[in-house]
Amino acid sequence: MPASEARATVATVATERAVLVRMRAVLPELRPSEQRIAALFLADPGAIAELSIGELAARSDTSTTSVVRFCKRMGYGHLKELRMDVLRDVTRERFETAGLPEVSGDVDRDDSLEDIVAKVSLAETLSIADTAKVLDVPALQAAVDAVGSAHRVDIFGLGASSFVGLDLQQKLTRIGRTALNWSDSHAAWTSATTMRSGAVAIAVSHSGSTVDTVEFLSIARAAGATTIAITNHEGSPIVEHADIVLTTAARESVFRSGALGSRIAQLMVVDCIFIGVAQASYEESMEAIRNTYAVVHNLRTRRS
Repeated sequence: MPASEARATVATVATERAVLVRMRAVLPELRPSEQRIAALFLADPGAIAELSIGELAARSDTSTTSVVRFCKRMGYGHLKELRMDVLRDVTRERFETAGLPEVSGDVDRDDSLEDIVAKVSLAETLSIADTAKVLDVPALQAAVDAVGSAHRVDIFGLGASSFVGLDLQQKLTRIGRTALNWSDSHAAWTSATTMRSGAVAIAVSHSGSTVDTVEFLSIARAAGATTIAITNHEGSPIVEHADIVLTTAARESVFRSGALGSRIAQLMVVDCIFIGVAQASYEESMEAIRNTYAVVHNLRTRRS
């Protein structure tokens, strides 16, 4: 589906997602005025949900028309309906994080280390919880089936996403799968060109807009490989080149952008892929894990 069509259907196909999760997912695609409104909700949803349409327009330096447009973009006919769902999200998050320290807002320059620990743990707990809710299980099953039957799996991502790819490559290798993780764009493109039917290409990109990563998936698909995208934004360009899309719901911040929020959610997804593949060939996978452990353990013992 073209990115323009994906953006146009956000309001109708994403209504099962928690509204704050949807706001984060579509944030890069919104108009500047709509982004300011969304940013206010995401920064302090409980307080912003109590504002009138005029107060919200003033706080976001927009117009009431922009607020109405934003509501429709999120799938609501009226601000009141949006506010109610936001408050439900706030209540749900409080329940899910009841055992964690009570903090609010992003990491601030004046926060103590105790505040940083509390805010990071809260954001990452919610990133995992939200990703578990939005992860498309049938799509995940399709990814597990494709990887499980592939004669070769190529993985590519840049920045923090490259570490996620390396993690998956190491896990698959340990159970006897042929997996390659590329950290260089030119090498990834070259490899993608040689892929054929029966191979799988996995691209990891939080934004879904990283040009080099999008190009990798496009080349692999043209070569005949099954393509899988792991991204936080289902309306992003990378989705156009993916046979299977696995969507995360990460929480980013100015201090942790692209580093922890996206990576923790992506790692959860690749762990699900790996476990699904290993489970499908349980005996062979367990034997491979025992053998690889024994080899490393014996070598360490001889050297000590």
